Amino acid sequence: MKILYGVQGTGNGHTTRARIMATALADAGAQVDWVFSGRERADYFDMQTFGDFKSFRGLTFATEHGKVRYLKTLLTANIRQLYSDVRSLNVEGYDFIINDFEPVSAWAAKLAGKKVIGISHQNAFFYDIPKADDNIFVRWFMRNFAPVTQPIGLHWHHFGQPILPPLVETSHYPNISTPKHYLVYLPFAGLDDILPQLREFPDYEFFVYQPVPAAYDEGHIHIRPFSREGFQMDLHRCEGVICSAGFELPSEAIHLGKKILAQPVAGQMEQKSNAMALEKLGLGTEAKQFDVATLAHWLPQPAPNGPRNYPDVAKALVDWLITSRGKNMEVLQQQLWQPLIQRDRLELSEKKQKESVSVLAKSAGF
Repeated sequence: MKILYGVQGTGNGHTTRARIMATALADAGAQVDWVFSGRERADYFDMQTFGDFKSFRGLTFATEHGKVRYLKTLLTANIRQLYSDVRSLNVEGYDFIINDFEPVSAWAAKLAGKKVIGISHQNAFFYDIPKADDNIFVRWFMRNFAPVTQPIGLHWHHFGQPILPPLVETSHYPNISTPKHYLVYLPFAGLDDILPQLREFPDYEFFVYQPVPAAYDEGHIHIRPFSREGFQMDLHRCEGVICSAGFELPSEAIHLGKKILAQPVAGQMEQKSNAMALEKLGLGTEAKQFDVATLAHWLPQPAPNGPRNYPDVAKALVDWLITSRGKNMEVLQQQLWQPLIQRDRLELSEKKQKESVSVLAKSAGF
């Protein structure tokens, strides 16, 4: 089985998801050619899994101090280079073309008349899920930024729609909760936007991941360079996560049962919608402002839920590709959500029983 797999390189969430799929595809004996776009090749890290991957400029949002700058995005976009990259990519000879919101391979396949299976969180927005600031432009953008013929959306809940649970990486680190230890990953903010607030809470330990050349400590604040292993170790041993309202890191945190404080990137509909969904599902808290007052209120709060323990979605997807050749999506969806639905019903039943016992005890004077 030969596959062309395109991955959006902005941030690290898409790359994390690609690593999970790479393991499942390798276990199935698939030959995969990887395409990344959205950042300079030298800015990627821990990319051994993807072999001799192709890297293109692609398209990405320009941000400053945690806010999308649309004018700067337009001024820095090189449409001529994008067109050249699209025309240069050979999409012939593949059994499947898979895409995770990556425009170069998606448009190359579209122009060649090829079928593209899109596996991404962005595809969930084609359906009736919680959305903030939705409008005609946003819907057009979601469908045309990286067009696919078979969109498969991923989300933390099915919302009664044909979408799948998130892909979560299997880790060898034990999942523990160290009191007052917090992982901080705000990729669209700089240290000057983060450290002043964290300095106000010396009783807590903060592990802040930023594009720095080497690790260093500032008292209770520990600044760390990007490292997949280091990040996973801190994620598994922390009490909670302070992050942007992307998708992959909150998915990992929900899977592990960590507290989540999510600040959406201003002007980005997907992130505002994710923050809304976290609140509605009771899985996290939205930080409308990353300030001392928000942290002072959130830090002492207990985790709202235990580990979610999502199933192995990547393996199920690969098995589905091999056995069903990309058909009968409904069967795959039911297979993955059913255990979670049954567990939710059981937990709800147990909660109601405890509440009933509590009410009876109070009425009896205990």
